[in-house]
Amino acid sequence: MKVTYIGHATLLLELGGVRLLTDPNFDAKLGRILPRVSPPGIALEQLPTLDAILLTHAHADHLSFDSLERLPRSIPLFAPPVIAKWLRRLGYTHAVDFAPGESVRIGDATIRAASATHRGNRYGYDRWRSSANMYLLDAAETAFFAGDTALVDDTHHLVEKTLWVNERELDLALLPIGYAPWWKPGFRRGHLTHDDALTLFERLRARVLVPYHWGTFRHVTATAHDAIRRLRERVDEQKLHTTVRIIEPGESLEVVKPPAQ
Repeated sequence: MKVTYIGHATLLLELGGVRLLTDPNFDAKLGRILPRVSPPGIALEQLPTLDAILLTHAHADHLSFDSLERLPRSIPLFAPPVIAKWLRRLGYTHAVDFAPGESVRIGDATIRAASATHRGNRYGYDRWRSSANMYLLDAAETAFFAGDTALVDDTHHLVEKTLWVNERELDLALLPIGYAPWWKPGFRRGHLTHDDALTLFERLRARVLVPYHWGTFRHVTATAHDAIRRLRERVDEQKLHTTVRIIEPGESLEVVKPPAQ
C-alpha cells in the first residue's frame, strides 16, 4: 500500500491494484484571500490513471469545483448522497451516492462509509447539505481516511465493527490535524487537534499514522504549519517516529503489511 500526500486533504492512495484520490483540491487559493503556501505534491495533469475519487463533504477546502472540472468525468466520484445529488444537478453526472453504512467494491478493494462528526455544508444557509463521510479502505491492507471529524466516543466504530470483529487490525490511519487559538473553543466540535489525532490513532489500534490537513493553506486563525509543529514536538517527546510518519507534500510512504505470525 502506498500513500502520497498531495496537500491538505488530497491524497493518492494505492492498494489492491486500485488508485484512489481523496478530496481533490489543487487550487492556488482557498477562496479569494487564503493563499496556498506549497504547490500540490503532484500536479493534477500528472496524476496517474485513477479508479475512483472519494469526497467527504462540501467545504471548499475539500470540494474544489475547479479541480473537479479538470478531472476526467469517467472516474466515479463517491460522495454523501445529498452532496452527490447536488453535484449531479451541477452537471457532474459521475457523482455516485455513498451513504454511511454502505460499501462499494472497486477492483480488489472494498470501501466502506461512515458518518463523520463534522458539519460540512458549503454555505451558511444550506445546512441540509451538512453530511460528512469517513472511509475505510480494505484490500490486502487496510486504511482509514477520516476526512474532517471531531473526536467522539464512536469515531473508531467503523474499524471496530469491520476489522476487530474479524480479528484484523488497521494498517494505516490517515487523520487530519488542526490548530485553533484558545479563543476558538468550538473548533474541536468538528475537527481534530494534533493531540486528538494521536488519541484517535491509539483508539484505532493502527500500525501507522499519516497526518494531513497541514502545510497547504494559510488560514485566518492559524498558519499552515501550526498543527504540524506541535505534532512534531509530541512525536519527538514520545519517540513515535516509527508509528507516526509525517510526509511532506509530494512525498510517498509505502506501508508494508507485516508477515503473519
